Amino acid sequence: MKKYKIVNFFILLVLFSLLSSCASREKIVYFSNPPQDTAISRQTIYNPVFKKDDFISVIVTCDDPEAAKPFNFPEQFMDKNYSNSGYTTGVPAKAGYLIDQDGYVNLPVIGKVHLAGMKRTEAIDMLEQKYSQYLQHPIVNIHIENFKISVLGEVYKPGTFKIPNERITILEAIGLAGDLKISGERKNVLVIRDNDGVKAEYRVDLTSQDILYSPVYYLEQNDVVYVEPNQSARRQATVWRTEGALLISLISLIITTL
Repeated sequence: MKKYKIVNFFILLVLFSLLSSCASREKIVYFSNPPQDTAISRQTIYNPVFKKDDFISVIVTCDDPEAAKPFNFPEQFMDKNYSNSGYTTGVPAKAGYLIDQDGYVNLPVIGKVHLAGMKRTEAIDMLEQKYSQYLQHPIVNIHIENFKISVLGEVYKPGTFKIPNERITILEAIGLAGDLKISGERKNVLVIRDNDGVKAEYRVDLTSQDILYSPVYYLEQNDVVYVEPNQSARRQATVWRTEGALLISLISLIITTL
């Protein structure tokens, strides 16, 4: 009789542990309970801002290709396969310029110009004005070669990802990381952003449509997304840690009483 009581207690304990790890639908879906037939609009134009330590390529063209050559990086240093590297961790292209700690880059012919803190459109307008002193109808293209983000924590494929087109949302970043595990906390995702040497922390709720209006909906270069374990996962870990010794003792007792 005593043996059966021990077995029943063991079964109840296991069932309790399993039930404590269950999560409701509202806690694991994105955009839970959205309004029916609601159209959401937001500004979709994303204009990256240049920062210190950005490694950029600057390509200058004009009506006369030969005249533009002195303003560009020598062709022998260009890595033609770099643009096909895809969404993955990668090294910077060989041809480019590093924005220094004072926010400047040193470009051929025109010398040092300040780019940190400028939007791409602003930087292009400024450079085209400078190049127009030397070239007819100059066209400038600027690309951030080391644009990367990191996704860590309760995701299936954590890591650092290079973003070739410099435009990625937090939802797309989570998709690159293989999506959140069921143990991931969807209502309190942390985004860490470096604003000129100052670390800023943002919290976003992936189950709310308000994320579409968040300042971190579009990620910036070097952003870090961290997904914490949810309450169910923490509870389950605590249960198994605190009850582990008891389970081992019960198993040993059952074996000895059989």
